[in-house]
Amino acid sequence: MTRRSAADGAAKTPSARPNDPSGSSGSSGSNGPSGSSGPSGTHRGRAPHVLNPWIRRWSGGGDARIRLICLPHAGGGAGFYRPWAALLPDEVELLAVQYPGREDRFDDPPTDSMDELVTALADVLPPLLGRPYALFGHSMGSAVAWELVHELAARGAPPPRRLFVSGRAAPGTAASGTVHRRGDEELCAALRRMGGTSADVLDDPELRSMVLDVVRNDFRLVETHRPAVRPPLDCPVHLLTGSEDPGTSQRPGRDRTAGWADLTTAPVEVRTFPGGHFYLTSRRREVVATVLRRMDPSLSPVGHARPGAR
Repeated sequence: MTRRSAADGAAKTPSARPNDPSGSSGSSGSNGPSGSSGPSGTHRGRAPHVLNPWIRRWSGGGDARIRLICLPHAGGGAGFYRPWAALLPDEVELLAVQYPGREDRFDDPPTDSMDELVTALADVLPPLLGRPYALFGHSMGSAVAWELVHELAARGAPPPRRLFVSGRAAPGTAASGTVHRRGDEELCAALRRMGGTSADVLDDPELRSMVLDVVRNDFRLVETHRPAVRPPLDCPVHLLTGSEDPGTSQRPGRDRTAGWADLTTAPVEVRTFPGGHFYLTSRRREVVATVLRRMDPSLSPVGHARPGAR
């Protein structure tokens, strides 16, 4: 199998191939362009604008007044957030982080540690923080976002207007886990339970091997990370979670704000959506609407979703 054909198969997983950046097994988007463009020539539904090796722009540009910077889950890439572009008003610029080892960075070696990942992002983000912005991280992306806010603050960068954390318990309270040490079959079983990876890929030995290499490294990175004790943030934190997601509620009746409220002096809000760990795929429109309202009450999703959005 050539590298191109292997990556084509990976399009059905959260790590999509470069020319099919739907980024989600649950996406209803087509592989082709939607034909609609944003205010600065960024075509919604087509390949992103590459701002630097780490950042992809899915919509917006010079006319946008606020930036939404999204960080993917373990095994995920910037393409996971592509369908959001069709739901965002022109006032919002949608940026997504591209971790190495997937999509258009398929040949780049993965990062070895959380510190290395956060440092690389903090090196490239400051030029993009000259206007109000918010960070959104799902699962592993939540842990990366939290570390990134602290690193940016240490460098004197402006803080985010909001920090959205999704599908993960607070740093210091999340179970460390040993998924990255498990055999391939156990790792596949974990991915099937979470529901974010196509069964077709997991059933194909060659594609599965490629996907598992990336996923295993991401799990290792987040499971072995031990967050430092730091002063609390001063920006509002919004926890988004699926009602059936064990990653944010290991015990029945557990307060889903547990831990996060101790990490900021600002308010903490919880919004629970029906679904499991990848609730934000099936509930995309509701999630985007929630994020927009919290960033600025005057913002709302576009009235009619473009092809590829729900």
